[in-house]
Parts: sequence; structure tokens; C-alpha cells
Amino acid sequence: MAERENEGLNRRDVLAVGAAAAGAVLLADAGKAPGAQVEDRGSAIRITAIRGLPCGPKAYVKIETNNKNIVGWGEITGLEPRVAASLAEAFRELLVDENPTRIEHLWQKIFRSHRDMRGGPFMTHTLSAIDMALWDITGKQWGVPVYRLLGGPLRETVRMYPTPRATKLGTGGPHPFSGNPGDINRLVKMVQDTRQRLGPDGTIMFDAHCAIPPAMLIQFANAIQPLDILWLEEPAVPGNIEVFKRLKRQIRIPLATGERDRTIWEMIAYLQNGAIDILQPDVGHTGGISQMRKIAALAEAYHVPLAPHNTCSELGLSASIHVSASIPLFLIQEGYLDGHIMPPGVARKSFTLDKDGNAGLPQGVGLGVEIDEAMIQKVNADPKRRFRWPTPTYADGAVRDY
Repeated sequence: MAERENEGLNRRDVLAVGAAAAGAVLLADAGKAPGAQVEDRGSAIRITAIRGLPCGPKAYVKIETNNKNIVGWGEITGLEPRVAASLAEAFRELLVDENPTRIEHLWQKIFRSHRDMRGGPFMTHTLSAIDMALWDITGKQWGVPVYRLLGGPLRETVRMYPTPRATKLGTGGPHPFSGNPGDINRLVKMVQDTRQRLGPDGTIMFDAHCAIPPAMLIQFANAIQPLDILWLEEPAVPGNIEVFKRLKRQIRIPLATGERDRTIWEMIAYLQNGAIDILQPDVGHTGGISQMRKIAALAEAYHVPLAPHNTCSELGLSASIHVSASIPLFLIQEGYLDGHIMPPGVARKSFTLDKDGNAGLPQGVGLGVEIDEAMIQKVNADPKRRFRWPTPTYADGAVRDY
């Protein structure tokens, strides 16, 4: 009995000594800076320069760091490129000497920096490119693809369009506010012919491009409902949610929009009002990777999938694919290759396409894209590649949306 008591005391003594030792370690560590026990390889890197490079109708942003082996690249799309490049460089006073791996901090710093310029296309499209470049740097700093930093991939391939089995049709030109049978039938025949060519397993999308006014769009949508398209895109010009609500009540085809909406604050009204079935944020328009992943989480709460819009070169497309690979409610990714957006070689991608035209995961670190600055100069020397302001009009000369 005494032996057992002594044994119990010995065990208690040992535990007490162990607890005291652990407490001493904790007290010793308490005097150290937070995180001092863990090496933070991202703490010393700093931004040293930012450059805006116009490239034909688009622009690239290059962010340099004090690690000469690490630079980040982003793409500006949908803006006058010379103005966008100058704006990107103007942000140097907000970025130089900052840690580029503090991505959210820097995004907020730029977005909220001037109360009268918050949001809007020039601010947000340019910020989108900076955000891409910051994620590119951070992936390179940690030696991983960006999708690893986003929680890892949920899928091994990213469904793409256009492919031989998935195509998007356009409006074919401006349309009146309400159509005659001939106006409607021309559009309907386009969808009918495509359905016949692709068969029941083919995927068809129709882009109204804000160019079919609501009354005619309702007529058209009712006529093509039996043809089972995946969605009717950009049913109305953004800005008045009541128009989208009216169209949703009268159209039985899934509606998609979002390419002209920026940040979570412009997306949320569609979700709150049940006015849209599919969201189409563009990583080059909406605030970059940081905002696109927030939009995905917001949409997930409403059971709305993302079908990201993208008319960037291989750089912006790769950024979008990183997000598409890492979000749960994903439908299909838009993407154009083979020189459609930018001549081959300007931005060299690292992902490959399978036999169905779907994208594999980008390879390498960061965004997995290499930029050839010499090729950028060649693009700028080509007069056919210059940015030009669109001038869309109706037959009578009146200005229209497109």
C-alpha cells in the first residue's frame, strides 16, 4: 500500500516538474516578438519599383523586389493602356518599401487611398493587375503555385470555353427595343443551327452583350427556351437592379452577368435580389485574385456558381484559372489562346489543355507565366494592335451600348 502511495507521489512530482519546465519555456518565449519562434521567409522582402508597360490594347504591370530573382506580373485589361500604365506607376508611393506578401493590406491601402477615386474601372482594373502581381510574387517567395496559397486545388482540370463542345454565340449587331419576327428569327436560327451541329451534349451560351434591349430580349428568350442553352449573358446594362429583376421574372433561361461589375460591393445586389443565376467576374476587372475569391465565397452562400469572364492574355487567364481551380461552386472558365488576345510569346503560359480543351493546373511557382518584354515592344510597333475607342451606333446614327 505504501509502495503504491509513494509511486503516486513520484508520478505527481514528475508531472509537477514537467509543468514547471514548460511554464519556464513559455515565460521565456513570452518576451520574444510574436512569431519569433517560427521562421517567416516572407518578412524581409520589399517592393523596390513598379512599372506599367502598355502592350497594344492592354498593359502589363511589373513589380520588382529587393530579391533580384523575384518579380511579379499582372495584366490591365479593358482600359486605355497608356493611362492605365501611368496610373499603376503613380501607385509607387503607396507600394515601394512595402512587403508584397501583405496582399490584402496593400489591396485595401490602394482601394481606400482616395475617397473620390475609390472603385470605378480605372482604379479597380489597375488594382486588379497589381493584385495579380502581388500573388505572383508571394507564390514565388514561398515556392508554390498561387492556387496552393488559395487553399489548394479542388479540381485537377478547369472546364473551358470556347472548345469544340462548348461555344458562345454573339448578338450579331445592334437590335431594336422590340423586334419584328425577322429580327427575332435571325437570332433564333443562330441558336438552332448551333444546337443541331453540337447535338444534345454540346454546351451553348448566348451573349446578349447588353445590346438587346429588355423587351426584345424577352421575346428572344421565350423563343429559344426549348433549345436549352447554358445561359443568357449580360441581359442588361448594369446600374439598375430593377431591370434585372424584371427580366428574371419573365425569362426561364438561366441568366449570367458580372464582367462589368467590380468588387463584392457591385455583385451583392444580384445575389440579394435573386436576379441572376450565374456570376461572371473577370479577374482583370473586379479587383484581381483577392476580390474574385471573395466574390466566389459570397456567391457560394447563395448557391450561385462562378463562370469567370476573361478576355485577358495568357497572364490574366492564368490568374483566373488559379482561382477557378480553388473554389467549390465553379461552372466553366472563358479563355482565348493561340494569339487571339495577344501574339504568342508575349505571355507564356505553363498550363496545358487536354483533348477536350480543358485546362490543367498552371505549373511552376506564382502564376506560372513568363513575360517577354522584347515581345511587348514588338506589339507596340504594330499599328494594328493599338487601342481604339469603340464607336457603336444604331443604323440611324444614335449611340448604343455594345
